[in-house]
Amino acid sequence: GGNGLILDGCALGERRDLAGVTFAPVVWQSRPHRLPGPRANTLLLRYAQLSGVYGLAWNVEPAIVREFHGDDLETLSRRMVHEHVATEIRDKGDGHFTNVFMRPIFLLPRSEHVMTGLVCTGDEAAVRSRLAAFDPDAAEWAHVHADARKRVVDMASNPAGEAYRASQERMAATVLTNVVYPVRTRGTWIRHGTPGRWWDCLYTWDSGFIGLGQVELDLARAVDTLNAYVTEPGEQDAAFIHHGSAVPTQFYLFLELWNRTQDPALLAYFYPRLQQYHRFMAGRLGSSTTRTHQSNLLRTWDYFYNSGGWDDYPPQVYARNHGLYPTVTPVITTSQVIRTAKILRMAALALDLPTAEYDEDIATLTHALQEHAWDEEAGYFSYVEHDAAGRPIGFLRHAGGANFNMGMDGASPLVAAACTPAQDARLVAALMAPERMWCRFGLSTVDQSAPYFRDDGYWNGSVWMAHQWFFWKTLLDMGQADAAHRIARTALDLWRHEVDETYNCMEHFVVQSGRGAGWHHFGGLSSPVLNWYSAYHRPGRLTTGLDVWVEALAQAVDQGRLTATLALHGPAHRTPVFFF
Repeated sequence: GGNGLILDGCALGERRDLAGVTFAPVVWQSRPHRLPGPRANTLLLRYAQLSGVYGLAWNVEPAIVREFHGDDLETLSRRMVHEHVATEIRDKGDGHFTNVFMRPIFLLPRSEHVMTGLVCTGDEAAVRSRLAAFDPDAAEWAHVHADARKRVVDMASNPAGEAYRASQERMAATVLTNVVYPVRTRGTWIRHGTPGRWWDCLYTWDSGFIGLGQVELDLARAVDTLNAYVTEPGEQDAAFIHHGSAVPTQFYLFLELWNRTQDPALLAYFYPRLQQYHRFMAGRLGSSTTRTHQSNLLRTWDYFYNSGGWDDYPPQVYARNHGLYPTVTPVITTSQVIRTAKILRMAALALDLPTAEYDEDIATLTHALQEHAWDEEAGYFSYVEHDAAGRPIGFLRHAGGANFNMGMDGASPLVAAACTPAQDARLVAALMAPERMWCRFGLSTVDQSAPYFRDDGYWNGSVWMAHQWFFWKTLLDMGQADAAHRIARTALDLWRHEVDETYNCMEHFVVQSGRGAGWHHFGGLSSPVLNWYSAYHRPGRLTTGLDVWVEALAQAVDQGRLTATLALHGPAHRTPVFFF
């Protein structure tokens, strides 16, 4: 009981024929047969279940050929880095890796040494011919290398940004190389950008931020990242690709791509895919259970325990530990879906399509927040409890009586532009006050004055870049240029300090010390540092908030001037700022 059932196959037929039905298991032969190459420092690998062969060639002496047996090369190679004698290194699992181990490599002072290797595949005769003809000193390899170097991202900045450049280049390299293959999704294999290569699986909300980082580095890669998480319009069994926290970051990636490119093909392709994504999140589509309460407040607990990506966010932990998921709603989900409706409304207007559905969602969900979730005393929007019939019955409170949602979730309607002017003012004041959300290193996830704040948690007691990006964009929409810049500058300084000290790209930062913590080759939710660096220090960037749709954009070749047509969609009481 409780264990999963894996079906390798099924057969439909007459009962009398069942005895003749058999399934022959495939025994995969992961270890290749190694064949000598046509010359020194070459070899061929023949895999039993592949039609061709692989060829390897190298030009470094001395070198030995080693074999790693096991499923997890990353862990095994790190654990056995001290092993310099054995030619076969074993671990659990049936995987196999052939390693041409070149050691040692001597480099004299003020000198350079070029190493050239070749990996090729095809039928055996063609591979042998290629290996025999391989000349590691041929001029063509220098040209290949030079052509590849031309694709390196130019991270040049204005003079004020030079201090950040090394740490940004480190982050750019991390985002671009955090790729795992193969990852299985929708019946096929994809190359997948991942928060860190420790995680060889899909992550919905992290991937939106990976794409936002890629926007600053490689627009084609950013489009691929977006496309990996949407499904064909009308798809019956998946409105979008979901794993992990249901924060719909793909919509923000789409908006950034549009505002950079104004590409009509991109708009036409992604609009219907994002529309069904939004409809599911809004409780409008298929089997969605996000909108089951009479309050119209949204919840995604049926799909994942984490509403906003913040694993140990206090009211979320309390709701989980006390079995409240069926009856309690966070704020973040409703806020995010209001924002996705607003993004799609702008897209629909650009396509000359109806907007009534989005207008209804925006009005209904905004009313739900205002009617049921705003706590005037606390100055935050609240988790709301419901009775068995789905009727709202009050705010979720801490044992001492304080509202349990003093933190980023409680301030998230700012991002949706779902607040009154008075609420805007109170929430921004809480965000930027040193005794509240602001600390020396940026925005704390939880209000530091709350009785449930702690300084040793994963999110509760840490500074993360991701949700700071949402508030930064929102402050631009509100005309709060200085506050937005304070968030960005503080984050860039924090990032530079950690990378300069350790060369690591960390996951989050401790409120008390500002030191990095978590995974050390992390792109994902730390990617906004690339956006801030580009916005304030790289030439040729038009930066706006979330309520701006760029209808047209043209800039001079020298990036010294820009002409743009902007459509402003924010509420009347907000006056946005944007800069170039």
